[in-house]
Amino acid sequence: MTDAAEPLSETAAKRSKRPLLAGLLLMLLMAGAGFYAAHAGYLSGATERPPESGGQQGEGAEAMPDIAFVPIEPLVVSLGPDAGGRFLHFTAQLEVERKLAPDVSLLLPRIVDVLNGYLRAVETRQLADPSALVRLRSQMLRRIQLVTGDRVRDLLVSEFVIN
Repeated sequence: MTDAAEPLSETAAKRSKRPLLAGLLLMLLMAGAGFYAAHAGYLSGATERPPESGGQQGEGAEAMPDIAFVPIEPLVVSLGPDAGGRFLHFTAQLEVERKLAPDVSLLLPRIVDVLNGYLRAVETRQLADPSALVRLRSQMLRRIQLVTGDRVRDLLVSEFVIN
């Protein structure tokens, strides 16, 4: 009886590895197909692949958006009594739609006032943090959008120097 039990266990062990190997092979095949589909752009929903040329404009290049940049006059903000007489030099530009540029230019005094008030309220240690510019930029953009009624698309910081 022991002889009959041994061949069954050997054949059962051999058969149990086949589905596992087939599943592993199928998984690798599907992963490769998924990577190719994502890399080729088939999963993005677009009907055409984007042009692969580095910086050359071809026939399928997208048109530039109709934008304008409104410069903000350079600001020099005193950093308060705990800063030891240091100043912040700030220069930026506002990205707007071209047709809204005159409206935003008209609101520049209010924008400068909001930025001045905000930058004076920020603590000096926050300004010294290397990652602070991203946070400060988003805070300033939100305040500018409140003043301009969402006419401003983005705030581009040109100069941010503590002197």
